[in-house]
Amino acid sequence: MRFEAPLVEARLLRRYQRFLADVEFRDGQRCTVHCPNTGSMLGCREPGMRVWLSRAANPARKYAWTWELVEALPKVLVGIHTGRSNALVREGIAGGVIRDLQHYAVLKSEVTAGKGFRVDFLLTGHRTHPDCYLEVKNVTAAVDSGVALFPDAVSERASRHLRELMHKVRQGWRAMLCFCVQRDDVREVRPADVIDPVYGRTLREAARNGVEVCAYAARMTPEEVVLYRAVPVNIE
Repeated sequence: MRFEAPLVEARLLRRYQRFLADVEFRDGQRCTVHCPNTGSMLGCREPGMRVWLSRAANPARKYAWTWELVEALPKVLVGIHTGRSNALVREGIAGGVIRDLQHYAVLKSEVTAGKGFRVDFLLTGHRTHPDCYLEVKNVTAAVDSGVALFPDAVSERASRHLRELMHKVRQGWRAMLCFCVQRDDVREVRPADVIDPVYGRTLREAARNGVEVCAYAARMTPEEVVLYRAVPVNIE
């Protein structure tokens, strides 16, 4: 996925009120930008970090700039824009990177899959496999030794999505959770049990009951983001 124009570098001053951040550009100009991430952004929100921004095409938008990337560690770029993860997974399916989801004829986005539940994707038309309900979760948090964690804050919504996927499996459909890891220093993904133990338990229950779990890492640059390799998910 290429950005419409190369991103512009700035320095993070603070992130606040979930959707806002203040930055300083190289020329000293300061402004408030949109932060498209509702999580805690663990390890990705420290003042002084280098960040990269995209400029909105609509001149009437309240915040002209959107925060896209952060240098969380030296030479480690992280994509914090959760709205990009679905597009990355769609490209990963179309490009054959996500091999377990090949040969479906139709891919639909944002499909109603239950009362109050909209799944990110529904794949249909496979010759031998049932239709597949696919939920995508964006991963940015990581700890030492290349271990990525999800979630980075308590998320009852994420646990509810897992229970809905289990329900789809019981109905005879295929269901999958895909962690979209927008950083390239990760060797495995684990549930963040210390942050949200309920989610960890629910993820393990879902895996035992037929929900497929996978993870894919992305290569990040100020010009493009590419989902390109599978990452093991360790739920033991």
